[in-house]
Amino acid sequence: MAGYVVIGAGIVGLATAHRLTIENPGATVTVIDKESRVAAHQTGHNSGVIHAGVYYKPGSLKATLCRAGSASMVAFAEEHGISVETCGKLIVATSADELPRLTALFDRATANGLPVRMLSATEAREYEPHVSAVAAMHVASTGIISYTAVCEKLAELVTAAGGRIMLGTTVTGIGGGIVATSAGDVPADFVVNCAGLQSDRMARLAGIRPAARIVPFRGEYYELREDRRHLVSGLIYPVPDPQFPFLGVHLTRMIDGSVHAGPNAVLATAREGYSWGRFSARDLAEVAAFPGMWRLARRHLRYGLTEVRRSLSKPLFARGLARLVPEITEADLVPSEAGVRAQAILPSGELVDDFLIESRGGQVHVLNAPSPAATSSLEIAKHIVSQLAAV
Repeated sequence: MAGYVVIGAGIVGLATAHRLTIENPGATVTVIDKESRVAAHQTGHNSGVIHAGVYYKPGSLKATLCRAGSASMVAFAEEHGISVETCGKLIVATSADELPRLTALFDRATANGLPVRMLSATEAREYEPHVSAVAAMHVASTGIISYTAVCEKLAELVTAAGGRIMLGTTVTGIGGGIVATSAGDVPADFVVNCAGLQSDRMARLAGIRPAARIVPFRGEYYELREDRRHLVSGLIYPVPDPQFPFLGVHLTRMIDGSVHAGPNAVLATAREGYSWGRFSARDLAEVAAFPGMWRLARRHLRYGLTEVRRSLSKPLFARGLARLVPEITEADLVPSEAGVRAQAILPSGELVDDFLIESRGGQVHVLNAPSPAATSSLEIAKHIVSQLAAV
């Protein structure tokens, strides 16, 4: 029987391994990760939102896999007793000049076949009594979950099906029918690279020169104090500005009842740099040597400086949130855990806007899988396994 090696024990890697055990019973499936636990990076540091698929270009992988993934993720959670809630969310216009963008977003969501509804300011406050809005869009199919809990269940299912999960194990080479690791060689007829923040490096280790480069952006969060959580009933998002690559700070009620505020988006000082104090000379040198990063920085200099100022100023962060919920003040915020987004950037300085999955021989490399990858993970796994089946 064939041997499959999946690099990365985040949600996409574990979902792929699980799908392989379903579609290839009797095959050898091994997941390798350098960390001591599953979901150690992007998966374990995100906001736990099951996205509906509002923002993505109709027909793109993000749009199609997110819409299917939101349904399959809820079904998986319900089947396996994982806490999940389809709570819906509001995307709010806080001023009249945002209304055209909200209308365009409504048109895109409708084109993606999503259950969305435009609301007046009064109707918006029926969902979120403390929100400030001139109008809003309600997205009924948005949900919340713990993706770490999903990963733990996926790892359990992979192991129960005879798969192996090698944690604390570093990949040192790929090729010649093996994946070389710090724990010895692992036979590999097929390799799936789901290494997230390290995915382009894993591709180069396999002899592939991906056009895009991973650049890490840190997303910093606060939480609302427990006695102020009543200000947010569900999820409140601003209308995104299409000139800029990120969604802006928003408010998210988590599955444990806490309310997270953020994230901003600043260039991380290491690929796994969850704070300003985490620094990697190698990672920063790679970013500095990459022309695409300089082109991106020139294009979005004003936006980038605003994000840095918000990172360094709690009052400024609070003012951004107060646009959505005016009663929120600096005193309501307590620091929370940051995340790092692995964003693929082209030499032109353009962000890779869609999921980027490349196949080569018996290898599949997931080279861009930021949000909504967690939502879409079960469907991404099906897509990857279908590509392997076509080899």
